[in-house]
Amino acid sequence: MGLRGPGAKPKSGGAILSPKLRKRLPWEKKGLSRVERVVAFLEDLPITQGKLAGTKMKVRDWQREFLEAVYSEDAPGIRPVRTAILSLARKNGKTGLVAGLALCHLAGPEAEPRGECYAAANDRFQAGKIFAEIVAILGQHPELDARCNIIRFRKEIEVLDGQGKGSIFAALSSDAATKLGLSPSFTVVDELGYAPKRDLYDALDSAMGARDNPLLIAISTQAPDDNHVFSTLVDYGLKVQAGEVVDPSFHLTLYAAPESADPMARETWLKANPALGDFRSEEDVARQAAQAERIPSKMQDFRNKILNQRVAAHVRFIAKAEWDKCGGPIDIEALKGRPCFGGLDLSAARDLTAWVLVFPMEDGTLHVLPRFFLPENGIADKSEADRVPYDVWARQGLLDLIPGSTIDPGFVAEAMAEDAARFDIQAAAYDRWRIEDLKRELARIGVELPLVPHGQGFKDMSPAVDALERSVAEALLRHGSHPVLTMCAANAVITKDPAGGRKLDKAKAAGRIDGLVALAMAESIAARFEPETLPACLLAA
Repeated sequence: MGLRGPGAKPKSGGAILSPKLRKRLPWEKKGLSRVERVVAFLEDLPITQGKLAGTKMKVRDWQREFLEAVYSEDAPGIRPVRTAILSLARKNGKTGLVAGLALCHLAGPEAEPRGECYAAANDRFQAGKIFAEIVAILGQHPELDARCNIIRFRKEIEVLDGQGKGSIFAALSSDAATKLGLSPSFTVVDELGYAPKRDLYDALDSAMGARDNPLLIAISTQAPDDNHVFSTLVDYGLKVQAGEVVDPSFHLTLYAAPESADPMARETWLKANPALGDFRSEEDVARQAAQAERIPSKMQDFRNKILNQRVAAHVRFIAKAEWDKCGGPIDIEALKGRPCFGGLDLSAARDLTAWVLVFPMEDGTLHVLPRFFLPENGIADKSEADRVPYDVWARQGLLDLIPGSTIDPGFVAEAMAEDAARFDIQAAAYDRWRIEDLKRELARIGVELPLVPHGQGFKDMSPAVDALERSVAEALLRHGSHPVLTMCAANAVITKDPAGGRKLDKAKAAGRIDGLVALAMAESIAARFEPETLPACLLAA
């Protein structure tokens, strides 16, 4: 196995001169299409571990469908796909496919002179596993091994002879010091759905511009939340599939069980595990399903990792499907001058502040208009810490950035004054935290708002939580799919007191929930006013 170091020469004079090596390899057969060459290459590689070790890789039908979509050509030598996403449950042979594709672009039919091939992972251990798999494959494939030099201490491989001469492969991890200077011809990102941040993906994606025909493939189980970089890629791919976006350079293959499907049914497992009963152990999936059924805390993890559903580890207060049904558009112009009710959740000096207005409509629906505030300084660090794109939302006008490093209550007061001029605010519920600072700022600019205190304990929050839950369950809420409010809804969890009262719990939440707290308060205060005009969900509160 070529563990020789920099500057090494081809072994035995190279693959062509060695009598022990095949002179023609399967993918070099004349008349093969591009995807047929890729498949022939993969099927010539050895399987190095597991129950199939000692045999050669066999491309399954579902794998071939993905490869045909990615490597199809518009014209000879022209492959339109530049970004390909493959999402499926764990233990469905991703590592072997990752290693095989990396080798295919390094020294196989997809190789180009002096190419740069990278396998990226979330940490050094995972990156090392990909490198070790490629090394193991080379050790059992004499023709490829004879042309490659493995530099183990740098986790790099260089091609010394034949197709792809001068090309390099390197294993990268998200904690690598820098990705500057890369010019990838091929990149595969393993388990992007569990990347702690998106900078590695962004760096590799933006670096592809120097190549004529680059390719980036991300293979992963789904991320647990909507704002993760992998979730945004999956959602974009679904839009491409639906024809909402025309982008021939992007491809998505998604194997996932619907959230409404029975998680204990074998047909549900098959939707996310195309290798089930093949090299994915059905016995193991059944064992995990049985545990998830008996142990509620395991069900969320089972849904995410085995059924490939976008499910967070915590139990959501509001089901994603129900929240999404309430995402109808909001016509702000039509709301001008209408009676509404507000909820204000002021934050600590550097955290998210939420101001939410609720408009009861004649058809019984509640239209929601939220505003959010964060300090401008350090917004990039805040985005990384909370793993959500605050900086992007700010550029899109969905989040107001307050100059400086802390929340200025004067800025929030002016925003509330703007809304008071546009809408007929009947009452605004507030948490007592820092409210005196806000009242002082409202008085300074000469604005009087009907502010009503709203406790955060079980006594006041329990009816507010009940009203919010009913409005979502009955699809009476219209929130316009506002991404910041949706993030808050996804993070929200509740706690109960001995009497069964409930409240939203910031301490136990998976992230920021300020917007949902403000929405619950707005609905709660609305229930105290004009009962003859309010929807049934508020009257019940």
